[in-house]
Order: sequence, then C-alpha cells, then structure tokens
Amino acid sequence: MTSPSSPPPGTPPPAAPPPKGGAPKALLIALVAVLVVGAFVGAFILGRRSGMSGGGGGAPLVSERQGPPSAGAEVEGLPDAQVATMEVPGSAAPPAIWVDVHHPGKVREAMAGNAWLKEQLGKPLGQGFVGGWAAFLGSTGEDLKAQFKGAVLDLVANQLLDAPFRMVWFAGDARASTPAVIIPKPGTASTSAFEALDGVANRGGMTASSCPGGTAGTYEMKRWLVAEQTLWAARMEDRLVLARHPVAVLHGLCAELPELEAPGTVDVELGYDSEAYGREVQLLSHVLGLAPGTRLQFGVEGNKLVGRGIAGPLLEGAARLDSAPLSDDLLKLVPEETPVLLAVQLKLPESLGEGSLNDYWKGGGGKGATRTRQVALVWTPRGDSALPVEMAVLWNRTEDEGALKGLFSGGYNRLVTGTFCNHVVMASSDAELERLRKACEGKTPNMLNAAGPVVAGLRAPTSVAFGVNTGRLLSGLTMDGFLSESRVGRNAPIPKSVPPEIEAARRDLESLPYLGLRGTVQGDSLVPGGFGS
Repeated sequence: MTSPSSPPPGTPPPAAPPPKGGAPKALLIALVAVLVVGAFVGAFILGRRSGMSGGGGGAPLVSERQGPPSAGAEVEGLPDAQVATMEVPGSAAPPAIWVDVHHPGKVREAMAGNAWLKEQLGKPLGQGFVGGWAAFLGSTGEDLKAQFKGAVLDLVANQLLDAPFRMVWFAGDARASTPAVIIPKPGTASTSAFEALDGVANRGGMTASSCPGGTAGTYEMKRWLVAEQTLWAARMEDRLVLARHPVAVLHGLCAELPELEAPGTVDVELGYDSEAYGREVQLLSHVLGLAPGTRLQFGVEGNKLVGRGIAGPLLEGAARLDSAPLSDDLLKLVPEETPVLLAVQLKLPESLGEGSLNDYWKGGGGKGATRTRQVALVWTPRGDSALPVEMAVLWNRTEDEGALKGLFSGGYNRLVTGTFCNHVVMASSDAELERLRKACEGKTPNMLNAAGPVVAGLRAPTSVAFGVNTGRLLSGLTMDGFLSESRVGRNAPIPKSVPPEIEAARRDLESLPYLGLRGTVQGDSLVPGGFGS
C-alpha cells in the first residue's frame, strides 16, 4: 500500500477534496476499520507486548529495522525544522464516523496473541497492509539516538496509546481524507512518549491562528519524520492528536472532546452522525426512528473480536420498530456468501399508498393501524467505483408489490423485480436477481446453510440485525482493488490469472469469521446483542 508523500515544511497543505461516493462508501470504510481493527491496531497502533504493559514477552508484530539508522538528529540530508503558517479552512468539518477503543491494553493483548494475525503479518498480505510504516515503527531508540530503548512501535503502543482513544473521520468540504487519532485525558505515560518522540523526530510543523471557521487561538501541529514517513502531531492540555495530514490534526484539536465511556464488556465502538451525510442516511435513520448516538459495539474474547450489538436511543414518541425473528423464508432467500446483510422489523401503515404514508409520517409514525414489514437489504460492496452496484431489497409482504413499484419507480437507478420465497425482491441488476432466485430454490447455499451460531443469532428476536461476512467482504474488496490497479479496461483486458500472493491473500481473508450485531427495542432504546461464527 503506497502512502502519499507529505508536504515539505513551509508548504501550505493542499486543499482537501470534496467528499466522494456519499455515505455508503464512508460507512464501509469505517466498518472495515472496525473489522480489521486487530490488524490495524496490532500493526500500526497497539503493537506488541512489553514489560511496561505487564505480562510476558510475545512475538513482535513488526520486526525491528536492521542496518544503519534511518532517521535521527544526526542523519545527514534531513530537512530543516521550519514552522509554516497554515491557511485555515473556512468551515469546520464535523466528526462523521468514529471508532472508539475503550480498553487499548485488552485489545493489544488479544492482537499479540492472535495466531492468524501473527501469521499474516509475515506474509504479503500483512506486509502490504503495513507498507512503508514498517520502517517507521521498526526504527529503534538507538537508531534515533533517543533516550528510549526498543522500537518506535513499542513506545507508541505501550505508552502513547495506552489510554482510551478515538479514531475519527471528518466530513465536509474542508475535511482531510485521513482520520485523526484523538487521545482525551492523556496520562503521564502518553505525554512522556509524546515528548520522547517529539525530541528526536520533530522536523518543524505548522501553526494556525484559529479553528476552521471559528475560535481564534494558537494551534501548533508538529511534523514528525522517521524513515521517510511523516506523522503530524499536536498536544493540548486536555488531548493529544495524531494524523497523516495537518488539517486533520487541526480538526482534532478543535473537535468537541469525546467522552469515552462504555459498558465493561464493550472494548471497541463504531459511531456515526447521520447529519454529516446525504439524505439517504438521514432518511434511513428517521424512518427507523434512530436518535443520534447509535453505536455498533464490539468486544474482545480471548484473542478474537466479537460483536456485542447495536445500541442507542430512539426518537421520542416514535415507535417505528417491532421485534421478531428473521423468517426462514428470508434466510432461505439470502445467499450464504452475501457480504453485508441489514434486516429490520419496520412498522408501516396497513396501506402503502402515498396519502397514507404522508399522514403516517406527519403523525410521527405512531398513529393509525400499522403492520410490521420485515425488510432486508443484501449488499456486495465493491472495491472499485467503476464497478456496478450489487444490492437488493427483500420485502416480506407480497401484497405490497404494486405500491412498492410506485414508491421505487423514481431516481436514476433501475430496479428489476421478482417474487421468490414469499418475498418481493427489488434488485440492482438481472444478475443479482438471479443470484437470489438460485439461493431461494436451493441451487446455491443460503443463510440456512450458514454456521449454526449465525443461524441461531438471526433467528433470535430482533428489531435491527446487521451481519457482515468479513471473509467474503475483504476477499472481494482485495480482488476488486487488484483488478482496478491492473487498469482493467477496453485496452487492458481482465488478467486470465492473478499473482499467487493475491490468491493466497484472498484465501487467508476468507477464513475470517461472520460478525453479527442486533438491536432489540426495549422502551426508548435499542438493547444490544451479538452473534457470529
């Protein structure tokens, strides 16, 4: 994986590009960040165990760099430590998606003991994931002529990021494309590690005279350079911020400080702000009656990341979700290899005519006779924006077919429809419709053929169910990425075969488990529950 080069000191950062792809792509990025948090945290952030974190040794996730120093105060050819003035973006970029790591030590220990992760970091899959950061993280205090010993990875893992932290992506026209890591309430270990790295890796930086579009003040972003890799960092009394881009650091300094609190069994959470996206995500949240604060929760059991469920408050006075198991008809219709499944038990008016729906929404969704519809979305995310959308909506009440055709007749995307397994199916393509038909008829495996714990989890009473086949998802994205980089097109046909390392990476990824999350309405909130293979 190739990282973009950082601007030299004295050069203002380039203007951040406008958002691309809308909410689904951004949500997918954050979801994948959670699903591979073991690899990311293990290889880049949380690192390996050491005496300072307690317990025994454990094999390193990134080997220490061998050979002559790659960076340090006395290495010739390093740029001068200059400080430039940043051109502050004119508008603030609100947090859009974030991943909270509540118990870094627990996650770190799990990653250090995960045999699959250890094996992959020695293969092309892991090496490509870590990329140029291996030299950065593997550089030692001796290389840098620093006062600390061991690899930079150990210092970052066991001290700098020893406290709970948030990895956040910002939205808006002024956002940077990389996330920022915010460490609220840094302790002595975090501040000491910050000072140790700043003392040997500081190569100047930037200052800003205000927050984006707001509060005046003096904000300093430091540029750390180790092994030709740049990391931007900043420190305030109440937080530390790290990012690959100085604009992301500034947004992290100016963002409202998060309160990182969660139940004891929850170690990692993913949250989002629907207002930061387009109408689709806002409408979905409104239809489901989800109030701000909805979170996907994960925990660590042994050396594995497992789903804990979907939690969050519901809109006041809106009873739009019911609770019921997913039917066998629905599970029979969903192909077993489906990467992403979202299913809801949605209360709607008895009739779906335009007038009745308008009256229903105007009344807050709580007046008049209603009937619960079981609605599911099956989605195959693609790793190349040029590839066609692969998704379908499954609707369990066939009597609604005429009304649904009217409701979904607008827009630019043509849907093809069919009726299988007592469901109305609206698919993005004929191929997707055929895939679902074969699953319904038992010609290909469906969700009833999935692992027993997965089937049991989907059959449990639920209001919102979210399942991710991590192996299929990441394997497919890997292949899409390889083909897109191969410049497949009219003048560059699809390769007849892929390199052995790509096939090996796909096979290894396909061994990853199924992660399932559900939220069940209880009073004015969703009670979380998790399942998986």
